[in-house]
Amino acid sequence: MKTIYKSQEGKEKILSQYEEYLAQFDSLLEREYVQTRFGSTHVLKMGKEDGKPLFIFQGGNCINPVTLSWFKGLLKEYKIYAPDTIGHPGYSDETRISASDKSFAHWIHDLMDYYQIERCGFIGPSYGAGIILRLAAFMPEKIECAVLVAPAGVALGSKLKMIKDILVPLLIYKMNGSAKSLKQIANVMSFNTMNSLDESIIGNIFKYTYLEQEMPKLTSAEELKKYGAPTLVITGTEDVFFPEKQSSQKTAGLFGDQLELKRYSMGHFPSEEYLEKIDTDIKTFLKKNYN
Repeated sequence: MKTIYKSQEGKEKILSQYEEYLAQFDSLLEREYVQTRFGSTHVLKMGKEDGKPLFIFQGGNCINPVTLSWFKGLLKEYKIYAPDTIGHPGYSDETRISASDKSFAHWIHDLMDYYQIERCGFIGPSYGAGIILRLAAFMPEKIECAVLVAPAGVALGSKLKMIKDILVPLLIYKMNGSAKSLKQIANVMSFNTMNSLDESIIGNIFKYTYLEQEMPKLTSAEELKKYGAPTLVITGTEDVFFPEKQSSQKTAGLFGDQLELKRYSMGHFPSEEYLEKIDTDIKTFLKKNYN
């Protein structure tokens, strides 16, 4: 199996930061490995023991606890299952699988089978939203409702802007470890609000991993013709990857009357201020659609 890490030292640094981040959660935590057809998947389980199940998928080229922390307000009410995405940084196997076909739908199916969950609610930020959309395309009956935050798999921002604001400073950072270049990337990704630990984590992931370069497939209305679950989409006007304007235009055609759309002046990484608003939005949506 080809590793996604450039060195063992780099892998250990990233997993050390995983543990550092995990220590910030107040909720009781269980960890286990689930065997799927694509390999072993490390799953974090936390929240209300008898709460309704929610699967939360991590952002791409990140570590699970970072984006999971965006939704910690849900831990008192729901039972959270948060798998480390297979093939991404974390404790799951390093098998890269396609985000353009049925693979991620089968992966989720295997996880749900293990936990004996037939149908439930799903939350996904960024790449995690793209994973949920693969499930919606191939196994829509598994989804009772879905929340997609800064979603991949809907629409892409300007490639020229991404090259100028992300790729060029990323290449400079990879060449010389420039703190200035890393700060520039962090500021663009978060609209100038990223905290120092998150910045350090993305810096180590840039430095020590072979980044996943395949974005989840852009979802078509034809793929979702059998999908009818209530869906909350939260977008950011300053999101360099999946900006609000392009995403909002596309989501109406994808989800129709089942769509709830929220737009905020935030980057791809929400600030603490917007995380509070998102927490309220999600709780309201789930109370209405996931009783």
